[in-house]
Amino acid sequence: MKDLTRTVRTSARTGLRIDSTLSAALMAEVLDPSTDLWLVSPWITDIQVIDNSHGTYDAFFGDVPPSGWRLSDTLLRIAGAGACVHVITRPDPHNDAFLRRMSAPGVERVHIERDPDVHEKTLCGQEWILTGSMNYTVRGMAKNDELVTYKVGGPDAGQARLDLAQRWRSGS
Repeated sequence: MKDLTRTVRTSARTGLRIDSTLSAALMAEVLDPSTDLWLVSPWITDIQVIDNSHGTYDAFFGDVPPSGWRLSDTLLRIAGAGACVHVITRPDPHNDAFLRRMSAPGVERVHIERDPDVHEKTLCGQEWILTGSMNYTVRGMAKNDELVTYKVGGPDAGQARLDLAQRWRSGS
């Protein structure tokens, strides 16, 4: 596989956002899940990550397509498709609603760690990594000036998974 890298400097002023890249990466995970998927961010809001309000993804969603999926919906579907989803975030009230959805009764293959020192912002699958300054929040996705790099192929995703498993050992 050829290594592909895209760096995006998002900003409300420029209108550049990471939404389409994030949506594509997560939809690919639903269809062909990684063994382990890592979400590491100090602050996480249950943001909408796949927008189907215009019917763009009707074929993906099936007979009764929703208008969109929130981050928790998407990660739970990825776990349901076979991935072990690891969520690392701070023990902060801001994260509680998202974490409640991720740890609802009957949810399997989701491992949550609350670490007061976490500051890294990474979403990482088997062959890809999305990393940079962006928290997975409304401000991080739509308002703040952020630097986000998306890499497919190469050693970065594998090294990140090893490092994250070594640091948190959450079910790996």
